[in-house]
Amino acid sequence: MAMYRKLGKKTKLRKALLRTQVTQLLYRGKIVTTEARAKEIQKIVEPMITLAAKEKDNYDTVTVEVKQAQRDKDGKRVKEEKDGKKVTVYETVEKQIKKDQPSRLHARRQIARFVYPVVEVPAKGAGRKKGTKKVDVVAKVFDEYAPKYAGRKGGYTRIIKIGQRKGDAALMVMIELV
Repeated sequence: MAMYRKLGKKTKLRKALLRTQVTQLLYRGKIVTTEARAKEIQKIVEPMITLAAKEKDNYDTVTVEVKQAQRDKDGKRVKEEKDGKKVTVYETVEKQIKKDQPSRLHARRQIARFVYPVVEVPAKGAGRKKGTKKVDVVAKVFDEYAPKYAGRKGGYTRIIKIGQRKGDAALMVMIELV
């Protein structure tokens, strides 16, 4: 008996497909796919969320001093002239940051090893670099999903059957985070 479904793909393609779908599920909260794929995704996502929920409060809060560029009312950097060159003016600010304990850092790296980076592109500027931003899916798992599912012992995803796909009659389902 096989430990996993091969999904009719070679190893590299199957792993890439599962990584993409896991990333999209964690980013969007729900995706539509075939039943076999959804069951494989579920096997991967559930332990990730469990790991994040276990390590959700395992950090120290540290105060650090940071040099930050001064900004004017429009949000642009303030510049002054020194020795004939325009130089940005910096100010020192104290900030509170979360410093992960070693076990939380390890958990974060385990999840980051599997998920792909996500770049959010605005609809009107599609194809352009301006306005795009990188989304940290791992931070989303630790900041949103871990506190949400902290009191729950498994069962973080739900599979809802939609119907058969036209063409090959594969059973389509929607997998979502509960």
